[in-house]
Amino acid sequence: MLSQLKQAISLKDVRKKLLFTLMMVVIYRLGSTIPVPGIDTAIIKQMVAGNSLLSLYDMFSGGAFGRFSIFALNIGPYITASIIIQLLTVGFESLKELQKSGEEGRKKIGKYTRYTALGLAILQAIGITLGLVRRALKHDSPFFIITVIVTLVAASMLVMWMADRITEKGLGNGSSVLIFTGIISRIPVDVSHISKELSKGQLAVWVVVVLVIVVLLTVTGVTLIQEGTRKIPVQYAKRVIGRKLYGGDSSHIPMKVNQSGVMPIIFASSILALPQTIALLAGPNAQAFIQKYFNTATDQGFWIYRSIEILLIIAFSYFYNTISFNTEDIAKNMRNSGGFIPGIRPGKPTEEYLGGILSKLTLVGAAFLGIIAMIPALITHYLHVPMSLAGTSLLIVVGVALELKKQLESNLVMKNYQGFLK
Repeated sequence: MLSQLKQAISLKDVRKKLLFTLMMVVIYRLGSTIPVPGIDTAIIKQMVAGNSLLSLYDMFSGGAFGRFSIFALNIGPYITASIIIQLLTVGFESLKELQKSGEEGRKKIGKYTRYTALGLAILQAIGITLGLVRRALKHDSPFFIITVIVTLVAASMLVMWMADRITEKGLGNGSSVLIFTGIISRIPVDVSHISKELSKGQLAVWVVVVLVIVVLLTVTGVTLIQEGTRKIPVQYAKRVIGRKLYGGDSSHIPMKVNQSGVMPIIFASSILALPQTIALLAGPNAQAFIQKYFNTATDQGFWIYRSIEILLIIAFSYFYNTISFNTEDIAKNMRNSGGFIPGIRPGKPTEEYLGGILSKLTLVGAAFLGIIAMIPALITHYLHVPMSLAGTSLLIVVGVALELKKQLESNLVMKNYQGFLK
């Protein structure tokens, strides 16, 4: 990995992508430390410390919400908007046609996503300002409240723009990279907290050893499931065109165990953050209900939250895989090019065969991800270890790191091919 990084830095195009991504990450972290003026952050920190759902939201934002910085909304509205638009794409034929109509169609879908993100950001900013942090406002005038809402919404749109620019000009998926940055920024705080508890004797050494072993096993498990691939053999029929013989070659279709990568986990986390936002708009009774049944600090809330999280990971894995791996298109392309899977007839039987394999792989991959997410969460919950990098957050960090590694490798391979051709 270090040799590849050195090679990447030595190549101008790859180096530019790395530096651009790093620059966006630095700006993102700076924005996460600039507080919204006129807010008593001490009250916000107390609220976050006493609310497990807010603590999770604060973790994904890299502490931006706890400090109530200008990036307090983070990338959440954009991710939620992406989920909504992708769900609508499945249900509405017009959006589905746009998705298939090339670059122009994708631009229109991107525009719809950004407008939806703007609407969600406005709703979320109003809910947080008038509901959650109302008593932390140092001024209660309408002008000041509007200023806070506009600041949060504008900063959220800036984060969305940064994520798009990273995807376009940098390395990796921009939204994933920013969430990854926010999570790992909490590691020094967690290490410092654990060290203090160890020195005071409030935390046993064996607990930390168990946590380290669980983290290492989780990293290994996620790596194996992310890299796991089933190769479907494909044979191409021989065809005589003129005086030449074409075809007769054999190839394979690589079907990954976790075809969708880290996106189902991010989507599940975003959906689980919605009840808190809705409760802020609905009033005290709704907030009390959410706090009672979704509070991960209690056994009841922990199991409800984690069970829903696993179900959402499985559901989004199926949903995302049907989008990223279209068995109908693959079966058509194989038939048009004279390819077939040995023992399977071309056309509809091939599509059904690939769909069956995809369904099984998705179930295994998603269930495995859910189990891996639960193990660190169980350890931190029942052993009372103050660790942000556990459960879902750990899966996201490892998944994004693997995706960045793959994209870096693909950029190096492309550059080497270009050099060879020149």
